[in-house]
Amino acid sequence: MSHDHSHKVGNYNRSFAIGVILNIVFVAIEAGYGIFADSLALIADAGHNLSDVVSLLLAWGASILARKAATENRTYGLRKVTILASMASAILLLVALGGIAWEAVGRFLNPQPVEGMTVIIVAGIGVVINTLTALLFVKGQKQDLNIRGAFLHMAADAGISLGVVIAGIFILYKGWLWIDPVVSLSIVAVVFIGTWGLLRDSINYSIDAVPKNIDIAGINQYFHSFENVSRIHDLHVWPMSTTEIALTVHIVVNNESLDNDFLQSLQEQLHDLFGIEHSTIQVETSKQDNKCNLEKPKCV
Repeated sequence: MSHDHSHKVGNYNRSFAIGVILNIVFVAIEAGYGIFADSLALIADAGHNLSDVVSLLLAWGASILARKAATENRTYGLRKVTILASMASAILLLVALGGIAWEAVGRFLNPQPVEGMTVIIVAGIGVVINTLTALLFVKGQKQDLNIRGAFLHMAADAGISLGVVIAGIFILYKGWLWIDPVVSLSIVAVVFIGTWGLLRDSINYSIDAVPKNIDIAGINQYFHSFENVSRIHDLHVWPMSTTEIALTVHIVVNNESLDNDFLQSLQEQLHDLFGIEHSTIQVETSKQDNKCNLEKPKCV
């Protein structure tokens, strides 16, 4: 049996701290001016930004806990909390969207005057702050579902704030009060679309589904590409966290002369070719092959 325990969890403490501070300050400003201007678009965006602050805090806390050392009771440490944080973030955002949509429908029935210039200035500040915050996570979002959640929240906010600016311009120069709830509903639509993928992936990760970026067929084919490997069984791939993928497999070899260099090379290739951070490989000879005795109906 051979193991690879090379775990890498990115440190985004500075990015999270900057993002949280910027957004807390902006939420207070945007909510205050939203009430002053009687703009549902600004108030809705402030509420959404507040939910993003909570999401950033969840993601930040999860990233810290994920670096905790393993114990006898938690042999994988607390890496899984990054997945729970991603799911909680998505659910929190969906709840906020429901509230925004409800208020927007009410504004259609009872339009209210809005201070267009105030909306334009405050939302314009939001475009800058949300864009800067999103850029803090742009690199890590490709490898980490938890960081991707933070990035998507802030990138969506930047686009939404831009939409609010556009609404303010129409209100100021055209007097179209109905544009305010339209922008609010657009906020709901845009953020919902962006959040749905995060929620889906978080649920899949939580039930140990194979991550979508893992080529399970390619891994199977790779194992069978070796001449001395006759078959494999009990191949399992699952996410240990939002950044680390684990694999276990039994490989049946044709002879007993299998050196450690082969296993080390196998693990390195699994990491380099397929992104497997933690692999556990059990080697059996044809005589020892247990033919998947533990799960005969589900042999792979």
